[in-house]
Amino acid sequence: MSVNIPNKGIFMSATVWLRVSAIISLIFTAGHFMGGMGNWSPMADNPVLQSMRTVRFDVMGVNRSYLDLYMGLGHSLTVSLLLQTVLLWILGNAARTRASFVRPMIAAFAGAVAVTGVIAWRYILPVPAFFSLALCATLVVAFIAARSSPTVSALGNRA
Repeated sequence: MSVNIPNKGIFMSATVWLRVSAIISLIFTAGHFMGGMGNWSPMADNPVLQSMRTVRFDVMGVNRSYLDLYMGLGHSLTVSLLLQTVLLWILGNAARTRASFVRPMIAAFAGAVAVTGVIAWRYILPVPAFFSLALCATLVVAFIAARSSPTVSALGNRA
């Protein structure tokens, strides 16, 4: 017995999976941004965090603390995550007409996200590793879907 599911192809659309990837990336970005709003520490205020605030040094003509560098890196990462979100959304648009063209870009994102997930698991915290795992999984599905998606010309003709 077979079940006829109308529009079942939409669930294997590279565009849909890239949109899902962009939404996961946006949630990850929002969490990273909110986590970096204050002097965050998983163990509340402690001697290490206090030292990061108070130990200052001169480098490249400016005076910074370790916390300044830590916070700056975190905010820079948030901007990069937002860029990732926007690019994944744009790739979703491009995949509608040039699925085979976006496959290498999807592969590059999937590879980078996988490595980032391993780094997060090893050196940071489990939550970003889980987000990386979810994002990597949706990117792999988008990559597979892009292989099976026909190329469509600007006039709507399938190639």
